[in-house]
Amino acid sequence: MIPFSCAIAMPIKYFKTQIGLPPGRPSGEVIGKVLELILCRYRWFEPRRYGYASLAEPIDPSNMELDPLVTYYKEHGSLCVAARTDRDFIWLSPSLTVDPPFTGKISWQTSVTSASKAAWRAAHAQQVAELMRLVRSPLALAGLDTDLHGKQWRLVHKSLPTETGKDFTYSEEEFIVRDYSEGLPGLVWRNFYGPPFIRMFGERLDAVPSECRKPLGEDLVLVQPYELPTEAGTETGMARERELISLLGPECFYDHERRTLPTRRPVLDSLGQPVH
Repeated sequence: MIPFSCAIAMPIKYFKTQIGLPPGRPSGEVIGKVLELILCRYRWFEPRRYGYASLAEPIDPSNMELDPLVTYYKEHGSLCVAARTDRDFIWLSPSLTVDPPFTGKISWQTSVTSASKAAWRAAHAQQVAELMRLVRSPLALAGLDTDLHGKQWRLVHKSLPTETGKDFTYSEEEFIVRDYSEGLPGLVWRNFYGPPFIRMFGERLDAVPSECRKPLGEDLVLVQPYELPTEAGTETGMARERELISLLGPECFYDHERRTLPTRRPVLDSLGQPVH
């Protein structure tokens, strides 16, 4: 047994849920309903502070008042609410324009150990579906933070000429698929598809094995390649993702091997604005 004083803390594996927002900015009333669900009904974590970068505004969890948070959102156009530590937080970051790319989203980060419990996983699916309906989201993705990041970003090597004649080389990350209007970056642990994607896939959704496909009412379908988010990146997990992508249509997804964008994308003509 390793003595307590010599034990090395294992790094936290983070779990992230991203709920894509429609174009435009949700009203303060809608955000108030979102916060009431997440912080009061679902109790995703105990909120202690809010703001943006500094999170300098304190929250008394024993006397939860949502009005100051909504006011902050209305004044700044975004809002982050966090627990005592940075392990748990939500970030509300709507797109400020109605033009693509539609990069607005609601993000929630926590430890992936939460997903080890079957009851938590069942509640997560229903809660994400309820939030998607509230904000009229067409797409939500959930899984290991590292898996989402790897499928949404890529490292690009660049160079700039200098006065010495020797190029300055550097690397930076770029979006693979900027938003849902450009198609899908791949499959992660949980993929919540709203009406635009259900129409895009059509009958191909029926080809997905029943253990990987779960209707959440008439307007949402959950596609889940494997049971646990920690299976992402494993040989069996990646094989399952490839299998489901072949059934749904490879043209709907970014091709990470060839680095080509999806050629089939959802029609967003009927995508509504968040309710007021």
